Amino acid sequence: MRKPRSSVALVLVVVGLGLLLAGCAATTTAIRYGDLDVQTKMTDTIFLEPVSPALRTVFVQIRNTTDKQLNIESQIRSAIMARGYAITNDPSQAHYVLQANVLQVGRTDKSALENSEMAGVGGVVMGAGVGALLGGDRAVEGAAIGGLAVGAIEAISGSAVKVVWYSMITDIQIAEKVPEAVSQQYQSTLKSGSSSTTTQTSANTVNTKKYQTRIISSARKTNLEFQEALPHLEQGLINAIGGVF
Repeated sequence: MRKPRSSVALVLVVVGLGLLLAGCAATTTAIRYGDLDVQTKMTDTIFLEPVSPALRTVFVQIRNTTDKQLNIESQIRSAIMARGYAITNDPSQAHYVLQANVLQVGRTDKSALENSEMAGVGGVVMGAGVGALLGGDRAVEGAAIGGLAVGAIEAISGSAVKVVWYSMITDIQIAEKVPEAVSQQYQSTLKSGSSSTTTQTSANTVNTKKYQTRIISSARKTNLEFQEALPHLEQGLINAIGGVF
């Protein structure tokens, strides 16, 4: 019959191995995503017609319908002016009218610690291994102790290292004055309760062409905080809008 002391020592050895494996998984994640990764994408490309310097005037209207405070309008104006355009506060005097609405700013929740093979090795396999090595009546007890201990290690390791994403989603519309008349139609569907809808259609003639797109900026890093991500998300949006002109 084996001594209890040897059983405890074996459990401690297995727990130590579990700590090592879980720590390796967390370290791998921390290294892999340790640098801030920021990306900005535009869903549709906007091509504006080249115009003479006298027509390079833009009216800018930025809306923010999120619950976050943003500081982007003045920087967007500066980015456009850096491209050789003048900003006007009178839309009737502008050749281009830029309208933007920030729809979403915040965290996109995803798992921090990836389900890597090293992380998966820990709890179940090693807990059962403890029971098998102890043998006899102590098999169930060993499996329970090993599984709980190593599972707790993985949970602690996973909570300590998280890959965090933040995003900013913005709708953009640019109206460009043109010499010829442009016919446009609007169609909207309104919900009436949960089972019926109302469709509205209207048509008119204007002297502008309109372009719409959506700009999505994202930031990713281990244990990323919102205050660190926000300036990069804002700058991605600013650069994208400035690049259209």
